[in-house]
Amino acid sequence: MQAVIMAAGRSTRTWPLTLTRPKPLLPVMNTPLLEHQLNALKGIIDEAVIVIGYRGNMIRERYGDDFKGIRLRYVEQKEQRGTGHAVLQTADVIRDSFLVLNGDDLYDPADLARLVKQENGALARPVDDPCRFGIFEIDDADRVIHLEEKPQHPRSNLANIGAYKFTPEVFNILKTVQPSPRGEIEVTDAVQTLAEAGKFYVTHSKGYYLSIGYPWHLLEANIYWLDHFLVPDIQVEVPTLVTISGPVYIGAGTVIRSGVVIDGPAYIGENCILGPNCWIRAHTVLGSGCRIGQASEIKTSTFFENAVAPHQNYIGDSIIGARTNLGGGTNTANLRHDRKPIHTPVQGELVNTGREKLGAIIGDDVHTGINTAIYPGRKIWPGLTTLPGSVIRFDLTE
Repeated sequence: MQAVIMAAGRSTRTWPLTLTRPKPLLPVMNTPLLEHQLNALKGIIDEAVIVIGYRGNMIRERYGDDFKGIRLRYVEQKEQRGTGHAVLQTADVIRDSFLVLNGDDLYDPADLARLVKQENGALARPVDDPCRFGIFEIDDADRVIHLEEKPQHPRSNLANIGAYKFTPEVFNILKTVQPSPRGEIEVTDAVQTLAEAGKFYVTHSKGYYLSIGYPWHLLEANIYWLDHFLVPDIQVEVPTLVTISGPVYIGAGTVIRSGVVIDGPAYIGENCILGPNCWIRAHTVLGSGCRIGQASEIKTSTFFENAVAPHQNYIGDSIIGARTNLGGGTNTANLRHDRKPIHTPVQGELVNTGREKLGAIIGDDVHTGINTAIYPGRKIWPGLTTLPGSVIRFDLTE
């Protein structure tokens, strides 16, 4: 069995995090999304065909041609012209029935194992806001009658979550699909054709499904992973004057100095330096090589590798990019005074995050000046700097 993983897109909605890496390499509990997907596919497939495009060399260089016994093959989508177009690029290497997965979503392995039993089908699950999804209408046998994208008047609340099982006949269907108004060939149009022929079914998702549409979804995925999959393990000596409570993972080579408090669930990668006198609060993930210093407090945040909060920093509900250095006294605000949901601009549109608490989203290699203050939900593009005493009221993009 083969699986096609669509990993070619630029993912502008997750900027600044994906300005310097492809979206499938965003980490959840210090492991890239793509690696979580491959782990979920173990025992189900023998080969993954990864459709790469934007910064695809980073994926190829990281994973090579094998992952724990799964053969890896790479197909380039030189122009990102939609999901159906991505699948079409694999026509010459697909041997038989195959899975297709969105490269930025995490699926429960048990759901994927049940999906494989379909001839043509998709994973689906009920959602609270069907107007934001592709929605299936099905009969009593779970046969799809109709699939409608983001309907104004939904016929059900059963959402398409972007995991499919196809036979090779789908390639001939995709070749006849007319481009959408955006000029893209959509795999959902092929689904509709199969549904009209009475040949497409849903498999009801019973396990987890985590979708990374916006940067803050990475925080939510980390919380879920820490709550459900963290295996506590402390691989270093812990000084007497250190307090650890709850489930915590601490990687080899990490140095923990006196006065450190760690509240689990929390994940601390390899070769980090903590303290003295810092507080790592629950649902925090620190990638390898991070440094959290004197009087810094980190709460429900994700630090990519080698990020630094060296002294007197408060970082709450935030994502800090690789090799970013937060100057002394850099603090993130993560709560509006009126406690209304935090909005943040995404591609020129002000988006309601739905979160009461959201701090900063900071790209790779950022350096903040001392005493920088960052408003809730603000973003800083990779490689930028701030002056001492800066107040970041708007996104910094240049």
